[in-house]
Amino acid sequence: MNNSCAVIRSLALIPLLLSPLAFAGDVHIVDVRVECSASCTFSVTLEHGDEGWNHFANQWDVVTVDDELLGSRVLHHPHVDEQPFTRSLSGVIIPAGVSQVKVRARDSMHGYSEQEFVLDIPG
Repeated sequence: MNNSCAVIRSLALIPLLLSPLAFAGDVHIVDVRVECSASCTFSVTLEHGDEGWNHFANQWDVVTVDDELLGSRVLHHPHVDEQPFTRSLSGVIIPAGVSQVKVRARDSMHGYSEQEFVLDIPG
């Protein structure tokens, strides 16, 4: 193969590298709201480049600052045409003495995002 063929083949890969798949990346937590009485309800807004069943935001968790799992919301389908989107989880029990929690999110391809959203529990 001569050099000009190699350059043409390399240039042909550029559209693949610039496709949405290359930029879908991690889940971004846009907002978290919490309301508590006997238990807490969390409303979490996520944004992600969902592409279909093989790559979509598929879960978010409420954890203590020490990473003890308090609750999970599993997302059972992609939200390709609904971005950002908000889903809620009720019945989360916050242990006595816990005043802050973290929300973390994951997608089906990359796992958990590095971003964590820390919030105070209303007291």
